[in-house]
Amino acid sequence: MSEYQKQLRQNLAELHDSLVSGHYKHAAYQRFTICDPKQRQIHKATVGDRVVHQAIVTAIEPLFEKRFIYDSYSCRIGKGTHVGVTRLKTFLRQESRNNTHKVYVLKCDVRKFFASIDHEILLRLITRCIEDDATLELVRTIILSHGAETGKGIPLGNVTSQLFANIYLHELDWFMKQTLGIRHYGRYCDDFVVVSTDQAYLESLIDPIRTFLRTELHLDLHPHKVEIRSWNQGVDFLGYVLRPYATTLRGKTRQRMIARVTEQNISSYLGLCGHANAYRLSQIVRVSAWRRDKS
Repeated sequence: MSEYQKQLRQNLAELHDSLVSGHYKHAAYQRFTICDPKQRQIHKATVGDRVVHQAIVTAIEPLFEKRFIYDSYSCRIGKGTHVGVTRLKTFLRQESRNNTHKVYVLKCDVRKFFASIDHEILLRLITRCIEDDATLELVRTIILSHGAETGKGIPLGNVTSQLFANIYLHELDWFMKQTLGIRHYGRYCDDFVVVSTDQAYLESLIDPIRTFLRTELHLDLHPHKVEIRSWNQGVDFLGYVLRPYATTLRGKTRQRMIARVTEQNISSYLGLCGHANAYRLSQIVRVSAWRRDKS
């Protein structure tokens, strides 16, 4: 049990008083690095600050959720990676007319997205939906708790960051759907895809997207993660590789599963296999877990 939990009632009462009086101050973050598989810096807030983060999300998320497009899949109830992959399969079947026409996918990634979010722009977007001054001041305190010296960046470890990311990139969603008129578009955090039978059309979208991100959101496309691939070549999205007759797990994901599986985590790995054509892999995972448990 944490020190905070040992005196939970008193700590929550003091937190409540600081919020009501307007004296709440965000504490410093604990910083550490993880590899999942690429290296990421995580900023962990104190327990009290995390309580405030969750309260803010609970209070304001419904105001924004009703504005978000259907095909935004990250950190939303009823969405997620598997829904995103299933939806992309639907787009591919529709555009290809059940695989009777060649179809292509433009796949893009925003360069250093969380570290590049502009505080001023984010606050302006949030202000559109929130009128209460006290709530706005609390949101501002949370945003400025990280990167205040540069005016950029939100921490990966905060639950508020997931909502803020969707608010920020909703502007991209709106541009793609309403300004460019793209029908088959989907986004998971800063990864997004467009499906079309016209490869030249997809190529023509790259410059307008890049210009919009730079001018309106002060973001940029990752120079090495913009690609156009046909469905037959295989489309890598959210850990899965989609082809007309099979959906498989990404090679690095397969290797990581086999290397790390144990009796404790095997259920989650088999769950991943269950969303792909991965019967043989699931058997290998079972054997690997059994051998590791016996060794």
